[in-house]
Amino acid sequence: MRSNYFGMLMKYMKNVYHIERGINKLSDGRKYPKYKTAQVIAPLLLGFMLRIKSMNELKLILYENEFKNVFSRNISLPQIDTIRDTLKVIEADGLKYILVHTVKKAIENKVFDNGTIDGYIVAAIDGTKIFGSYKKCCPKCLTTMIKGRKYYYHYASVMSLIGDGPKLTLGYDMCRPREGQSRDEGELVASMNLISDVLRTYKNFIDVVVYDALGCNSTWINQNIS
Repeated sequence: MRSNYFGMLMKYMKNVYHIERGINKLSDGRKYPKYKTAQVIAPLLLGFMLRIKSMNELKLILYENEFKNVFSRNISLPQIDTIRDTLKVIEADGLKYILVHTVKKAIENKVFDNGTIDGYIVAAIDGTKIFGSYKKCCPKCLTTMIKGRKYYYHYASVMSLIGDGPKLTLGYDMCRPREGQSRDEGELVASMNLISDVLRTYKNFIDVVVYDALGCNSTWINQNIS
């Protein structure tokens, strides 16, 4: 039963949401890659759907060839090192296109016609640290001092639907470093940018936005949502 359900889900994603078409359009910054970007992302997507908890767990699954019945025999899957290297240089705009297309298709298919809470479409904003390191960094890293050591990290504000129905992510905005200033861009600025972007992308879809102790300007939010 579970195998049949999974197959039906894959078919539904392909035929209704055209996920495969979006994945095939993805690109990355590798030179002369052995595997196309789509080949790298496919097992990662399956791992996400199966709620695989870590890259190490996905590594073991790929090593033991547990996805052999999902993909065609003619398709070879990359190992975990290739997946990690690709994720470092993948073009994020392509991933965002897939996200926006998926949400708009769900709206078009009237998935949320009854709202998510008491007939209203309710979304929540929260900040999350994506990753951090004392050694590795890039030009877009934020920085802070922890016990006298410089710490590099990336941080984003994320908006997702809450309540009944699919808990779809609607968008995200990264906090940006501010060169020459004492403090980098904070969660408040990223959250306001995110709200503007989501409202522009999905028009009048959202009725209510909730948020934690960001110190957000509630007047600004109410004006922009209404």
